[in-house]
Amino acid sequence: MADAAPPTPERRGAERERLAAADRREEPWRRWGPYLAERAWGTVREDYSATGDAWASFPFDQAVARAYRWNEDGMAGVCDDQQRLCLALSLWNGRDPVLKERMFGLTGEEGNHGEDVKEYWWYVDATPTSSYLAWRYHYPQGPFPYDDLRSTNRARSRLDPEYELLDTGVFDDDRFWVVDVRWAKASPDDLCWEIEVTNAGPDDAVLDVLPTIWWRNRWTWEPGRPAPRLTARDDRGVDGAVVQAVDDELGAYELVAADGPGGRPQLLFCDNETDTSWLWGAIDGPAFPKNGIDRHVRLGAATVNQGRTGTKAAVWHHLAVAAGATAIVTLRFRRVGTTGPAHAEVIATRRAEADEFAASLCPAGIADDERRLLRQASAGMLWGKQFFHYDVATWLAGDPGQPPPPAERRAGRNAEWVHLNARDVISMPDPWEYPWFAAWDLAFHCVALAHLDAEFAKRQLVLLCREWYMHPNGQLPAYEWEFSDVNPPVHAWAALQVLEIDWRTRLRFDPAAEPDLDFLERVFHKLLLNFTWWVNRKDANGSNVFEGGFLGLDNIGLFDRSKPLPVHGRLEQSDATAWMAMYCLDLLQAALVLGRRNRAYEDVASKFFEHFTYIAAAMAEQGLWDDADGFFYDVIALESGGLVPVRVCSMVGVVPLFAATLLEADVAEVAPDFTRRVEWFCANRPQYAMHVGHIHHPGCDDRQLLSVLTGDQLRRLLGHVLDSDELLSDHGLRSLTERLAHQPYTLDLEGVHLGIDYEPAESTNALFGGTSNWRGPVWMPLNYLAVSALRTYAGYYGDDLRVELPTGSGRSCTLGEVADDLERRLLSLWLPGADGRRPVFGGVERLQHDPRWNDLLVFPEYFHGDNGAGLGASHQTGWTGLVVDLLARRRLRAR
Repeated sequence: MADAAPPTPERRGAERERLAAADRREEPWRRWGPYLAERAWGTVREDYSATGDAWASFPFDQAVARAYRWNEDGMAGVCDDQQRLCLALSLWNGRDPVLKERMFGLTGEEGNHGEDVKEYWWYVDATPTSSYLAWRYHYPQGPFPYDDLRSTNRARSRLDPEYELLDTGVFDDDRFWVVDVRWAKASPDDLCWEIEVTNAGPDDAVLDVLPTIWWRNRWTWEPGRPAPRLTARDDRGVDGAVVQAVDDELGAYELVAADGPGGRPQLLFCDNETDTSWLWGAIDGPAFPKNGIDRHVRLGAATVNQGRTGTKAAVWHHLAVAAGATAIVTLRFRRVGTTGPAHAEVIATRRAEADEFAASLCPAGIADDERRLLRQASAGMLWGKQFFHYDVATWLAGDPGQPPPPAERRAGRNAEWVHLNARDVISMPDPWEYPWFAAWDLAFHCVALAHLDAEFAKRQLVLLCREWYMHPNGQLPAYEWEFSDVNPPVHAWAALQVLEIDWRTRLRFDPAAEPDLDFLERVFHKLLLNFTWWVNRKDANGSNVFEGGFLGLDNIGLFDRSKPLPVHGRLEQSDATAWMAMYCLDLLQAALVLGRRNRAYEDVASKFFEHFTYIAAAMAEQGLWDDADGFFYDVIALESGGLVPVRVCSMVGVVPLFAATLLEADVAEVAPDFTRRVEWFCANRPQYAMHVGHIHHPGCDDRQLLSVLTGDQLRRLLGHVLDSDELLSDHGLRSLTERLAHQPYTLDLEGVHLGIDYEPAESTNALFGGTSNWRGPVWMPLNYLAVSALRTYAGYYGDDLRVELPTGSGRSCTLGEVADDLERRLLSLWLPGADGRRPVFGGVERLQHDPRWNDLLVFPEYFHGDNGAGLGASHQTGWTGLVVDLLARRRLRAR
C-alpha cells in the first residue's frame, strides 16, 4: 500500500507570524503584555511582619495609599516585561469610598472559606503576543458593599455558603456598568487602548473613567536610583491630552488621550509614593502621594501636582451616560516618534487576526459552545501571565535606608531559599487569589500554553530549573508561602507534553519540522538533580516507598500530611510513591527521545527503567496495594513494626494509575543498548521484573507497556474509579469516595481517634486552614491525568481490555471509550445541558440566564463533586485551563 501523501502545510496567519518573529528575537512583540498583577497586597513579598501574617501586614485598605516594594497591581492592565512602566484602568461611580483601582476580595480570615475575590470580571479574548486583548468588568452603580461583604462572611461558619457580591443586591434592576477594555498593538511599541462603558441600568448615570499610567517605585528601595518622570506635554498641538514618560532604561513613551464624549480630559499627576501622613499620621509625608488622584477626584483635595508632573498620572473623563447608552474613551500608548495606522483600523485588524488565531486552534466539527469555551479558556491563560519579582536574600535582610525586618524572619518563611531571585513573567495559578508561581500548577499551565505560545511554555519549564530558582540541593521551589513544601514531580511529564504539542503544531506549517530536543535536554539535566533530591530526602529508609507529605492532597486524608503524624510512626504514601514511579517513566521516555540523537542517553534510560521496577515492586510488596479491596492506600508504618493501611478510597489511590508509558515498536532498533540492558535485568532480577510483565508482551501496534498496574489490577481499580457511588460523578472524578457521606471512615490508633467523611463542596473542617478543600470536589489536573493515562493504556490494550462504565451498569467499554467519556464529563462543566444550564454556574440564576452574564465563562479552582458548580478560586485558575488542551489536542490527534 502506498504511503499517504504528506499533509499540505497550513498558512500560519498574522499572529503566528508575529510569534515566529518574536521567537527569533527579531521583533519584541512580547515586551508589553498583561503582566500587571491583579493583587499585590496580602502577598508574602510585601509582608515585613514578625508574625508572617501576609494578609494583615499589607491589607486591601492600605493598597490605595501605600507603595508596593516588589510589584504593582491594577485592572485590565499592561506593563513592560520588567514592569517598569504600568498602565491600567481606574473607575469611580461617584459613590464609592475609594476609586476602583484594583479588585476587592476577602482575606483568609475574613472569608468563611478562606480568601475569596468579590468582583465580576472576565478575560474575553487574547493573543499570545498581546497584539489583541479584551477584558470585561461589571461595576455596580451604587456604593460598593465592602463592609457588608466583610461582616456577613465573617459572621458565617464553614457550614454556610459564601456571601457573594450578587447576594448583596447591588446589581438589582441592572444598576451596573458594563466596562469593556480592549488593547491592540499597531507595532511592538504602539498600543491602542479602548475603554467602552455601557449603562446597563434604567436611569441616566455618571461615571468617572481614569486610565492611569505610573512607574513602579524602584527609587525608594534602591538608593541612588533617580525617579523617572511623567509630564504633561502641550507643545505639539496633538488632538488630545498627552503624558510623556521618560526613563533611562526604557526610553521615551507617550500616552495620547483623545477627546472623549465629555470633551477634552483632564490630566492629574501625583507620585507613586506612600502617603505616610494618611496612613500613619506622619508630618513629613509627600504632598502628592500614591492616593493623591483618588483623594482629589472623590474629595476635591489639593493632592495632585498642579505643575503636571510626577510618577503617576491619570486621564480623567467625567462621563454622563443615558440609560442603555454607551460611551467610548480612546487612548494611544507608544514610543515617542512612532507612527502607525488609525486607532479604529488597528482595533479592527487585530480583532480579525485574533479570530483567525482562535479558529486555528479549533478541531473540525467543534460546536459553538465548545468554540467559545476554548477561546475564553485560552484568553484566561494568556491574561494570567504576570511579572513576578522576589529576591529572597534582599527580602530577608531588608533594603538600605529602610527599617530592618524583624529578627524572626531570619529563621522563618523561605529563610533557606536565599539563592532565589525571581524577576520574570510567569504564568500564575490565579491572577487574584494566587498571584505567585507554583511549581506543579505551572507544569499543567504549560501544557495548555503550548497550544498558544509554545516558546513561552518551554521557557517557563526551563526557568524553574535555573540555578536562581532550583535549590542547590535539587528541590524545585513550591510557591512563595513556603518554597520548601513538596509538590508532585510533574515537570518531566509536562516537558514531554510540551515537546510533543510544539512539534505537532509546527508540523502543520512546516512538514520538515523537528522536535526541539535542545529544550528537552536543558530540562532533563536539571531534573536529574531534582530526582536525586527526591530519592535522598523523601525515601526515609531506602525502601522505594516515599513520604512526600503535602503533595497538593492536604485535606484528602485523616490528618495534615505536612505535619508530624499524630501517632508514633511514618506515613508511607501511595500517591508520593506513584508520583515517583511516574517520574521514573517520564525521565525514561525523555532519555529515549534524546537517545535518538545521542545514544549516551540509553544508559540513563536503563537507570530509570530499573528504578521504576524497584518502586513498582515496593508498591506491590510493602502494603500499598490492598488485594482484598483492589485499591491503593496510604500505610502508617508504626515504630513497633506494624503496618496500618488507611482504607480510604480517594485520589491518593488513583495516582498509581498515572504511572504508565508506552515503548514504541522500534525501541529495540533505535535503543539497542537500552533493550539489551532491559533483557539482562529481566532475566537476572526476576523479583523486580515480575512487576512489569507487559515489557515482553507487545500490544497494539507492537507497543510495550510499562505500568505499576497489571491488567487485573487495572480492572479492579477502575471498578472503584468508575463507580457512581464512589469516585465517578457526572462532571468528572471526585477526589474522595461519595460513600463516606453515608459511612464516614474512622481509625483509632494509639489512643488517637481519626475520621474523614465526604464533602462535595467547600470543606467544613478547619484542620488544614485556609482554602484546603480536598474532601470530595472534582479537580481538573488529576482528572486530566486520568484521561491521559487511560489513553496510554488504550494504546496498549486496544479492544482487548474492557470495563463497565459506570460500574455495575452492564455497559462494556474499551479504555479509549472510557477516556472519551471522562473527557466529555469534564467539558460538560461549561457546556449548557438539556435544561440550558451550565453546571459551573451552580444555582446562581443571573449567571445561568441573563444574556449579559451567561456566556462569560470562569475557570474555578475545583468543582462541586455532585453538581459541578465552580468553587475555590472562582475566576481564572491556570490548571483548570487544561480544558484548552482537551479541546485543542483533538486537532493534533486528527492529524
